[in-house]
Parts: sequence; structure tokens; C-alpha cells
Amino acid sequence: MSVEDFTQAQLLRRSKGAGKLRAARRLERSGRPTKRTYLFRGRVRCGVCGRKMEGSPRVHGMYYRCPARASQVVGTVEAAEAWIDAMERAARGGLDPSESTKSLKEYGNAVMSLALRGLEPKTTEPYRAGWTKRVVPTIGHIPVRMITSGVVDRAAHDWIADGCSMSTIKNTVAVLVRVMEQALRDGIVDRNSARVVGWQSEFRKAEDELENPRALALPDWQTLTTLADALVERSHDQYRGWGDVVRFAVCTAARIGEVSGCRVADIDTRTWTWKVRRQTTTGPGGLVDKGTKGKRARTVPVIPEIRDLVIHRLTALDGKPDARLFSGPKGGRISTAVLRDTTHWYDVVRALGFEHLRRPPPHGADMDGRRWGAAPRPAQGGRPRQHRHHPALPASRPSVDHRGG
Repeated sequence: MSVEDFTQAQLLRRSKGAGKLRAARRLERSGRPTKRTYLFRGRVRCGVCGRKMEGSPRVHGMYYRCPARASQVVGTVEAAEAWIDAMERAARGGLDPSESTKSLKEYGNAVMSLALRGLEPKTTEPYRAGWTKRVVPTIGHIPVRMITSGVVDRAAHDWIADGCSMSTIKNTVAVLVRVMEQALRDGIVDRNSARVVGWQSEFRKAEDELENPRALALPDWQTLTTLADALVERSHDQYRGWGDVVRFAVCTAARIGEVSGCRVADIDTRTWTWKVRRQTTTGPGGLVDKGTKGKRARTVPVIPEIRDLVIHRLTALDGKPDARLFSGPKGGRISTAVLRDTTHWYDVVRALGFEHLRRPPPHGADMDGRRWGAAPRPAQGGRPRQHRHHPALPASRPSVDHRGG
């Protein structure tokens, strides 16, 4: 035997033995010398996958079974026949029956890279967290074929009962939908049963907020100033920039990532507008700049109350067009987490009696900025929505909705 043939034989043996019993079940059984002669040896094949079946003596007879072990216990003959039909369809389509009986956890881990293809790295991280921390512990043991809309709906309600936020459940259901969509493409299921609706209704807003959209808003301009000054006072070295960020974010109803991404060139002091073109967001390796959340630029009016603030920032930056209008004490990017931890946000809002401002913009004061501008959308016509300032502000004329629709 040549060295090449010996090497190939060893590699083949190792490849067969690497997967142990599970890998051996996928291989075609070959003949081997035996002392006895078996009449049906090598002639009985599985009607589902086509493999040679193996004999197994039982009491007074010999039974044959498929080594793939693609089986399932059902309660009725009709259910058994339906399962056999499904296995036959999968085999005719080139699908390994053992793949059809995998649990959701096994199948999802195997196809996760395919299910998440096309997503940005920032999006895949919360999706994977939802998969490992919620989907797998809750329904990961259930076979993919047995995942129904009822199973997903009950799982979502369990996550709500556990205190998960709406965005957390949204990411969790989204990754489950993508995995089941891949199962649909593979022919394992006939439809994507993870596309459920209605669970959002469990998150009911406070009664007064539903009746009055300004119920949780800051009552007046002086209160906003008090909040901003208190945050500056609690920050390290009393950095004034934190107060400027809060004022600017609230008065423009912008996300803090968009405030961080604002450059000098984006501010037009002739028309007093801000062209929102980018945002700072978290990503693998730290904070990165990317396009806006809606993937399109929008124009935001700069109201008179913060124009002096903007002029002060522009003057300090000497009009450099690419300079950030707002930055940290050392010139770096800012984020919700940085602002929250540096200014001791929770302690400040609790001391001022604003416990409902759970997080800095966009989940705290920015929401109030939008409530200040709450106005009904016109039923008909092509006129743009109008945005009215808070009654405590001296602005006398309405401006076009700065959220861009």
C-alpha cells in the first residue's frame, strides 16, 4: 500500500469516528463477514431516508429499524401517519430526517450564522443575548416542528411577567422569527409560527399619560434648567457640557446619539436649523458613528431658548466644520451610559422628584421633549404636522415637526 492510500484511509477512519454514534447513523452501512447467513441482509431499507436498516432480535422474531433514530411518540394513529408523511416529504426534498427532529436549541445554534446574515454587528449582539438568555431556556428543548404560535405567545407573556422590557422582548422574538424563517426555507416547517402579534398590548402606559400626553413632561423651562444644573453639580469637575447636552436634547427632542453626532457644519445659524445626518452608537469595540436611525437626514428647528447655548459652543470650537458640537470633558464621544454614570442621573432625578425619568435622553428627558410638542396629526390634506412648544416657553409661532414625520 502506498503512503498516499494509507494516509487517505486513516483520514477517512478518523472522520467517521469523530462524530461517534450520531455521525455513524448518517453513513451507509457496509457489509462485513459474519458466521451466519441472513436472508434480508442489506436488502431492507428505510422508506424515509433510504438507509440500510439494522436487524434487532426481539423474543421470537427479528425486527428491523433505521439507525437514524428519527422517531417521535404521538397519541393517535392519524398523528403518526401525519408525522410519517412529513418525514417522507423531508426525505424527498433532500433533508436529513435527523435534522427534522432536532430541538430548537440544536437547530438554532447550527443555523444562527445564516439566520442573522445581513444584520449589523450592533444588532446581532442583543439578538444573540435574547436567544441564549430567553429563547433557549424557555422553549429550546421543544423540537422545531412542534413550535407553534401558541408556544411563542405563551413564552412572550412569560418574559413580560419576568419584567423584561418591550425592546428586550422585541429583540428576543426577532431572533426567534429569523431562526424559524430559516427552518421554513429548509423545509422543516410549513410556516413561520414565530410571527405573533398582540403581546405589545401587555405594556400598558400609565392612565394619566394616555389621557394627557404632557402628564409626565417637565412642567416648565425653569425645571429643565434646574435639572441640567443639578447634573452638572454632581458630575466630576462640574463639567458644564453635560447640562448643555441635556438642554439641547430636550429642546430638539433628539436622541443622545444624534446629539453626540452633531457637527458644527450641521448647524445653520441663518435659518436656525440643525440637519441631523448621523448618530453615535455602541458597536463592537466601542462607540462608532453611523447614519440616523431612520436611515435618512432630517431638519430640526433650533428654538430661541437654546440659541445662546449653540452660539457659545460654536465660538468655543472656532467654527471648525468637522468638530463635534458636544463632546465629553476629554473631547470624546458621549453616550447615554456615560452621561448617566458621570452625572449620577438616578440620584439627581430622585432628589428632584422626577423618578419617571428613568434614563437620560432618549429614554428620559427626550420623551418629555416630544410630549411638549404633542399635537394631533391632521386627518387629511398635505400640510405638514405642526409642533407647538411647551406653554411655559415664550415661543409664539409653531414650527414644523422636527421628528421628520
